[in-house]
Amino acid sequence: MSVLLKLDMPEGAFSALRKDPDEFAKELRLAAAAKWYEMGIVSQERASEIAGLSRAEFIFSLAKFGVSPFQYSVEEIKEELARG
Repeated sequence: MSVLLKLDMPEGAFSALRKDPDEFAKELRLAAAAKWYEMGIVSQERASEIAGLSRAEFIFSLAKFGVSPFQYSVEEIKEELARG
């Protein structure tokens, strides 16, 4: 299930990114999903759903935004391995 979201954007936004409205909407979804994932607000699975991509496609797309697909610190990984 999806919800249609209406968003008013200035016409200049499309030309600034050299994208038509449909391409702009896809880019906007991906950018939001990548940022929310980077901030730890959503999981990879949820972010890929928001972006409209498979999880693998989303992971590869993160590089475009300089976001690591790994959201654990070295300390967190060590702690998890020690418990393991």
